[in-house]
This record gives sequence, structure tokens and C-alpha cells, in this order.
Amino acid sequence: MANPTATEELYSAPIHALDGTPADLHVYRDKALLIVNVASQCGLTPHYAGLERLHEKYSARGFAVLGFPCNQFGEQEPGTPEEIQTFCSTNYAVSFPLFEKIDVNGEGRHPVYAALTGVPDEKGHTGDITWNFEKFVVSPGAGSITRFSPTTDPEAEPLVAAIEAALPG
Repeated sequence: MANPTATEELYSAPIHALDGTPADLHVYRDKALLIVNVASQCGLTPHYAGLERLHEKYSARGFAVLGFPCNQFGEQEPGTPEEIQTFCSTNYAVSFPLFEKIDVNGEGRHPVYAALTGVPDEKGHTGDITWNFEKFVVSPGAGSITRFSPTTDPEAEPLVAAIEAALPG
């Protein structure tokens, strides 16, 4: 069970869509989510393709991928919001929501990631995000959160099983 305070922070955190318009994460409260810190110039950037396939496969069943661009790892997301959107659309046909570029570690860590970093991954790691494309499967209402390392392929069996277990109803 997730920490109730962290759960509320996850949904209440002020955030903007990639285009700068205000966004409200409460609209995702009843969905299963895959939250990922993304980057356009990373060796793991091809994960966008698998993330999009998951979004397409499960969105009708109450699931969404939420992408949070981050430039904290090797400065691999240096682009403007427009450049990020164009890259994702052109190269990976991304249709899942992308949010403003945020920090996932350090003093400026965004509250969404403050709520997530206490969750251990499959090796027991908690705390700081280790690299681009770290993945969190969140059940509706954040009743449970499962963390996967950046190198876990989005379509790997354990991650897909966690998504299927988290789907509403």
C-alpha cells in the first residue's frame, strides 16, 4: 500500500503539460499508470516505441503512460518543449501525455517524483532515480506502485504483468 501522503502528492502536484498549459493529475486517479522520466538523446530513447505500444494496447482499459522529460542525466533532454514534442511525434508517433520538463532528483525534485522515489525496484533500490526511463506502474488511486529500472524494456513480461494487475475493474 502506498503512503497516503505520497499518494495525495502524486495527484495534487502542480504540473503543466508539455505545451505549458496547466494539467491536473487528478484526472488520472482512476486509471492504471506507467509513469516514466523520458529523454530524447539517450541510448534508451527507443523505449518510446514500446511505451506507445503499451499506451495504445491498454488505454481503452483505463491505462495511460505519462511521460516526464528530464535533462538531469547526461543532459540527454536539452530540447525546448516544441522540440521534444516534434521529436516524439515524428520518431515514435507518441500519443500519450507528455508533461513539462522536470527534475526527478535533488533539491528541485518535482513532487510527483518525491511521491515515487520511496518505492523499491526489483533489486530493492529506493531513493534517487538512477537514469532516464525509470518506470513506475501505479494502480488506480496509487493503492500500489511497482518500480522498474531504466533498462527494463517497456514490454518485458514483469512490467506488462504489473500493468495488467493494476488495470481497473
